[in-house]
Amino acid sequence: MAGGGFAVEGRGRNYEGGVTGFVIVTCLVAAMGGLLFGYDLGISGGVTSMPSFLDQFFPSVVKKMKSAHESEYCKFDSELLTLFTSSLYLAALVASFAASVVTRKFGRKPSMFFGGLSFLLGSILNGVANSIALLIIGRLLLGVGVGFANQSVPVYLSEMAPAKIRGALNMGFQMAITIGILVASLVNVGTAKIEGGWGWRVSLALAAVPAVMMTIGAIFLPDTPNSILERGFTEKAKTMLQKVRGTDNVEEEFQDLMYASEAAKKVDHPWTNILKPQYRPQLVMCTIIPFFQQLTGINVIMFYAPVLFMTLGFGDDASLISAVISGGVNVLATLVSIFTVDKFGRRILFLEGGIQMFICQILVGTLIGVKFGLNGEGTLSKFDANLILFLVCTYVSAFAWSWGPLGWLVPSEICPLEIRSAGQAINVSVNMFFTFIIAQVFLAMLCHMKFGLFYFFAGFVLIMTVFIYFFLPETKNVPIEEMNRVWKAHWFWGKYIPDEAVIGGPVEKHNHDV
Repeated sequence: MAGGGFAVEGRGRNYEGGVTGFVIVTCLVAAMGGLLFGYDLGISGGVTSMPSFLDQFFPSVVKKMKSAHESEYCKFDSELLTLFTSSLYLAALVASFAASVVTRKFGRKPSMFFGGLSFLLGSILNGVANSIALLIIGRLLLGVGVGFANQSVPVYLSEMAPAKIRGALNMGFQMAITIGILVASLVNVGTAKIEGGWGWRVSLALAAVPAVMMTIGAIFLPDTPNSILERGFTEKAKTMLQKVRGTDNVEEEFQDLMYASEAAKKVDHPWTNILKPQYRPQLVMCTIIPFFQQLTGINVIMFYAPVLFMTLGFGDDASLISAVISGGVNVLATLVSIFTVDKFGRRILFLEGGIQMFICQILVGTLIGVKFGLNGEGTLSKFDANLILFLVCTYVSAFAWSWGPLGWLVPSEICPLEIRSAGQAINVSVNMFFTFIIAQVFLAMLCHMKFGLFYFFAGFVLIMTVFIYFFLPETKNVPIEEMNRVWKAHWFWGKYIPDEAVIGGPVEKHNHDV
């Protein structure tokens, strides 16, 4: 598997059938879900750096920017301004719980359709907004769309795709997110040049394009055989599987689907199960990894890249172009993870990425500290500005091949069937919660912590890199039914795994790696 994404639940079998037109269309729908999320990640920072947008909705920020006595660090410190960005992720957090119920009870299609429709309505409201209230309502609707899309699209994708390309499609979804961020940055550069001060409306309203494509796609795509079977339509599920795989000979795969469906129905309380000691490694990883992913500081760059670059004195156009450059690096570096994650493993990418991010953040913090000091007064030479941009891009590339894709991949592949729904719900909710927190407090932290903010995130990167070294065993190419052998062989987690939970007898202990 090129990406190592979704854990395969089969028994090493090669099922009949291949990659059909249905699977290709599935890829396109998944890409729309990724573009939708990525576009929103990239668009908000650019819009909040446009003078015309700030003049209309956040005049207090404009007044601060023009004040000769205002510290460079505090130019954009506004609770309302950060609420514009962070409100989406709070809505996505709440929506993800509702989406899990809809996805399970009514199928993947209705969840995707509702997500696309909600995102479409939110983008329209944001495009025509004439008050902060309407702007925030639009953002909340976008958040509902993101919550439903992120819940249903990956599930739909994993169920439709043949096992042999499932991992590659997982990383393809991650690639679509990074492309969405880059497209948003390019759109912001173009709309910032529109005379008359309404370019920000175009930036926000263009989110309707991926939303329309995803909504229409959800109408015409079939539901997955797994979902149909889950709702009790056995013959219909088998017919759909034959159609999706392009062959009538699907008996072996269908029997495995039946087996998995029956096993899942026996798990009444996954939330109770995951609290048992034997699932302690999964519980810790599904909580700690998304927590650490947000405390790398990446969302500071993705949400607020243009604002951050403007704060550092890059100027309006230069700040938007700098965000495009870092977005392009993000896309290219994600390719590195696609081609290396199954060859070199998860641990080496985590560790190398962590060290690279740590060094970059220390250097950026030191450079800004030297130039602006504690009072926030100073300017950057062209050389200094280019050096900071280079360091930011080096930091972004490290994240894009380590904590970016692996922060989602590892929790998804370590949970056995009986606790997977609970483990994934914890992973998504922790991620969205801390995305909201970081988005809400970043500008205030920049104002009060100044260049020390970069040291703050560097400290967490150091902690998480040490954590990975000691506590995360290598999981590449490990079948899901043998994952307990990995935990049992680990120097720390081994004591939590009972012998009867390990397939194949005794295992040899290892110190830090497996």
